[in-house]
Amino acid sequence: MSEEKRTSLNFVEQIIEEHNASDRFGQKVHTRFPPEPNGYLHIGHAKSIYTNFSLAKKYGGKTNLRFDDTNPVTEDTEYVESIQEDIKWLGFDWEDRLFFASDYFEQLYTYALDLIKKGKAYVDDSTAEEIAALKGTPTRPGEPSPYRSRTIEENLDLFERMRKGEFEEGSKVLRAKIDMSSPNMLLRDPVLYRIKFAAHHRTGDKWCIYPMYDMAHGYSDSIEGITHSVCTLEFENHRPLYDWLIDAVGIHHPQQIEFSRLNPSYMITSKRKLRQLVEEGHLTGWNDPRMPTISGLRRRGYTPESICNFAEKTGLTKRDGITDVLLLEDCVRQHLNKITPRMMAVLSPLKITITNYPEDKVEMMEVVNNPEDESAGTRELPFSNKLYIETTDFMEDPPRKYFRLAPGKVVRLKGAYIIQCDEVIKDDAGEIIELKCSYIENSKSGEDTSGVKAKGTIHWVSVPHAEEVEVRLYDRLFTDPTPGNHKDEDGNPIDFKTFLNPESLQVIKAQVEPSLQNARPLDKFQFMRKGYFCLDPDSTSEHLIFNRTVTLRDSWAKKTKK
Repeated sequence: MSEEKRTSLNFVEQIIEEHNASDRFGQKVHTRFPPEPNGYLHIGHAKSIYTNFSLAKKYGGKTNLRFDDTNPVTEDTEYVESIQEDIKWLGFDWEDRLFFASDYFEQLYTYALDLIKKGKAYVDDSTAEEIAALKGTPTRPGEPSPYRSRTIEENLDLFERMRKGEFEEGSKVLRAKIDMSSPNMLLRDPVLYRIKFAAHHRTGDKWCIYPMYDMAHGYSDSIEGITHSVCTLEFENHRPLYDWLIDAVGIHHPQQIEFSRLNPSYMITSKRKLRQLVEEGHLTGWNDPRMPTISGLRRRGYTPESICNFAEKTGLTKRDGITDVLLLEDCVRQHLNKITPRMMAVLSPLKITITNYPEDKVEMMEVVNNPEDESAGTRELPFSNKLYIETTDFMEDPPRKYFRLAPGKVVRLKGAYIIQCDEVIKDDAGEIIELKCSYIENSKSGEDTSGVKAKGTIHWVSVPHAEEVEVRLYDRLFTDPTPGNHKDEDGNPIDFKTFLNPESLQVIKAQVEPSLQNARPLDKFQFMRKGYFCLDPDSTSEHLIFNRTVTLRDSWAKKTKK
């Protein structure tokens, strides 16, 4: 491989190229995505999905979807179904290669018997606490279990009886016999099987012993003919065990390759912690738009294209670190800017009356749907003498370079006329409740012959035609970029929930143009000058709900500097 080509590849691609050059796997690339069905997928999983499917596609290979379902206590078909939905939504297809580790329980049991027969595994009666104590520490070798010297015949008998359910849960485990003095703690006779009297979501009560993840994972890869087992960096220390287990029974040996885990700032990507947020009622569910789950991001209005673009931009490295969430948000903005129609929506309404425009007149104004996409065409909006504008688009005593509406000043209404503010109406408390304005004749957008110049343009909605909707303004879930990484003065972990953002959701009423009545769930829009929004699936025809996906530009930096 030339040096120029090598430097253009990431390190995983370099390994694959080397394998292809040496014909290690017969020029084949077969990857897999192996989630545990014990929760919903999050943004970190999205990168793993993208990586595995994209690598296989680049080299003309295949990718399996395999559920590593070896813990019946935490797994559920709900998670299996949600994971499949998420992967399809991201745009990837495992075709007919849907597998479960539970498909291989009988074969895994056979491998365990083989290990016992070769003197490489034994049944241990020690408690979990005793096993942990005997393992030693990273600086002190472990001690052999008193059951480590059992005969092959005795171990075979006990293991078969474990399968038959003759022993209580927790009374016995099967352990590999490797090296109790290994500097890698995972090689100090790891547990391979444990007793669990729990119904499995696929096999029911057929089994009462279940393989540990480390055993099931490598053997499942081998059974499926996987060539490159690409996973995140936390499994790097597991690779020697992965290799030992496969070599111990002499079967097809995939290459495990680890890359750095995706850790976006201001997010938590621990399924255990995400479950805690849901179960304790901090969020409404796994698909709460503030969640970093794929289902939450989908409901918030993120697109699969933007998530995949983010995964590609972050690249594959061997260095763990924090990825600035701004990169993800920018990927979302860039894609939504290309595909979303620009809609009129007033989030903080201030009423204006155009006194010189006929009260009974309704004029249709033509506006461009998306200036980034000529094929999106135009639409018509009703215009009347009573309009809503944003409260922030008027200032009674403006600074020098203020180009929106002010007393005696002019501004253009997007796609319509230039108007001038003539009078400010206030209530008894001195609050502004209405503006009296006049429109400039012959100033209609696209037909302006008035000679009047307006430096500012603002959006609007016709009062009699406006639709009142609920708008949910979502912000970052945490106030700290690394909420799970803090400790107190004594070195104890600080509860990540301490950093929950109390302003992560603001619910308001807004006035929007009537065409939004035709929106369908998850349809996406740019509300002019306000941000990107999508219609929430919980909406009804009588109660439309729009979720803010992302602001038009980063506003977080300004907020955190205040």
